[in-house]
Amino acid sequence: MIPRSLQGQQPPRWQSLLAEAVTDVDTLWAMLELPLRELPAARRAARAFRLRVPRGFIARMRRGDSNDPLLRQVLPLGAELESVPGFGNDPLAERDAMPVPGLLHKYPGRVLLTLTGSCAVNCRYCFRRHYPYSEANPSREHWPATLDYLRRHPEISEVILSGGDPLTLSDRRLRAMADDLAGLPHITTLRLHSRVPVVLPERVDDPLLDWLAANRLNLVLVIHCNHGNEIDTAVSDAMRRLAGAGVTLLNQSVLLRGVNDSTDALCALSRRLFAAGVLPYYLHQLDPVAGAAHFAVDDARARELIEETRDLLPGYLVPTLVRETPGERSKTPL
Repeated sequence: MIPRSLQGQQPPRWQSLLAEAVTDVDTLWAMLELPLRELPAARRAARAFRLRVPRGFIARMRRGDSNDPLLRQVLPLGAELESVPGFGNDPLAERDAMPVPGLLHKYPGRVLLTLTGSCAVNCRYCFRRHYPYSEANPSREHWPATLDYLRRHPEISEVILSGGDPLTLSDRRLRAMADDLAGLPHITTLRLHSRVPVVLPERVDDPLLDWLAANRLNLVLVIHCNHGNEIDTAVSDAMRRLAGAGVTLLNQSVLLRGVNDSTDALCALSRRLFAAGVLPYYLHQLDPVAGAAHFAVDDARARELIEETRDLLPGYLVPTLVRETPGERSKTPL
């Protein structure tokens, strides 16, 4: 859907492509020629958590292969509907760390803002798939309270824009928020967490680069890429343009069974990231969110994989294997 503010004028190309994302399970099945026996369970799972995937990302997937590593990340499965002990709706207890709606203050020196519940792609392992975005959004009416909280906490030097995905918002809104944050003298770094440049690289256009380059803050973009096949020429070009605007580029991945739980996959991902100008940052153990238990890899195997990767790659290409534990003051290295 095109925002009201853009009705009557030509929207940016990325917004048109975002509006054309596939949200119907039957359409995805037809496009990828998937086995029909898996379709009924997919329909049920998509009713609980909606399918959403850009057509350009679908184009990178193998036809007729339900085990394609890109497809696995977005494919609704009947396994999502199973109740598994230890997997819940708020796996990181984020509501306990929210002093202002949509502002999470979990770690010293930095806060995270859940600006929107919208994403360009709905990843089936998303730890915020049950998050109450309607009541936990710092933009619009809660924005003055957000700025007031930051003014009262001069120990905070970094603000992280997250969601959902912040890059689904317009450049006008993002620039206005970034300018407000830059007006607070103790804020030195603006970090964005986004999967959009990977699944919809057209988002990295001139208006985005203009406001990024004009902001006084140190800029960090942490992309979310789990498999080397996600990085095509368009993604690499987008990364180079971001770097040219002065943005530091890092990647965080989630260790996912059936997607990247092999040494070959992890090494290939790190090499392709580096070729695109992005450094591996974190490899997360899966957050135990309800509906994602089928992606879990046990800690022993995770440690084996990272050690095997360390044997094959230079240290700067080996991400840190971590888990996020509610109440801890930082990520926990494994």
